[in-house]
Amino acid sequence: MPIVVNFPTELRDWIAHNLTRGVEPQAIVRELVDRQTEVALATAMVDAVASALMHGTPMPGPTLEVGGAPITYAPEPLRVPDGALIRLGERQVQVIARMQRPAAVLLANLLTASECEQLIALARPRLDRSTVVDRVTGRNIVAGHRSSHGMFFRLGETPLIARLEERIAALTGLPAENGEGLQMLNYEVGAEFAPHVDYLMAGNQASRESIARSGQRVGTLLMYLNDVEGGGGETTFPQLGWSVTPRRGQALYFEYCNRFGHTDPSSLHASTPLRAGEKWVATKWIRTRRFVSRDQA
Repeated sequence: MPIVVNFPTELRDWIAHNLTRGVEPQAIVRELVDRQTEVALATAMVDAVASALMHGTPMPGPTLEVGGAPITYAPEPLRVPDGALIRLGERQVQVIARMQRPAAVLLANLLTASECEQLIALARPRLDRSTVVDRVTGRNIVAGHRSSHGMFFRLGETPLIARLEERIAALTGLPAENGEGLQMLNYEVGAEFAPHVDYLMAGNQASRESIARSGQRVGTLLMYLNDVEGGGGETTFPQLGWSVTPRRGQALYFEYCNRFGHTDPSSLHASTPLRAGEKWVATKWIRTRRFVSRDQA
């Protein structure tokens, strides 16, 4: 039988802060027990905050139901049309593979060779060290676990970008304005991106404000702009044992947020270290609503 206990906001935020900076849950439980909290209650508090971060649900508090059913992610059908061939404006795109969880589709020839070359040429002079969203502050920082270089295009910045964004909108069924600016990434030998999720964790004020402005991220489109012949550079899903080898013009689209706003931790993915040559990827993150940056708010 579930029981309801007080869960002070200060305690909840302390747990969230430690989880988002990488402290192991059991270490936090031990700290709470040392402060005279019962083991079962300490475990329930930490689990509740960890679950909210993992699934994108509101943080618990000022009370907590102990013994209730845990949150589980309910997968939903991919927004991408069914079939082996998908018509996207002037292009007919071939489906190579589909996956149910996370909901994903691997596509051939989403981009032409010329479009890939043009994107690389436009981005190369503007590259800078790639950043990640810091889980504690929600700000963009340079971090050792992401060693690529990158840049962002503005929405519709060039006719090419606008055309690709309309193609992406046709693929996903979501308006082009829901997309964040197209991000270009360049990986050199040894560069990688450690396992991570793309949805925003509401454990910091900056992420909560971003979700309030534009909604949660619901999907990621990775567009591979060159062949990686020397090995490495695969997009891997560690929990699934599945990986995608980059091939020019191909794209991987996957979703991780359902209609209830719950996010899917099985979308954890990584880019393996590049062993030779270079790798170019164009990334589009898509929101539930029109994307509004912090500078536009």
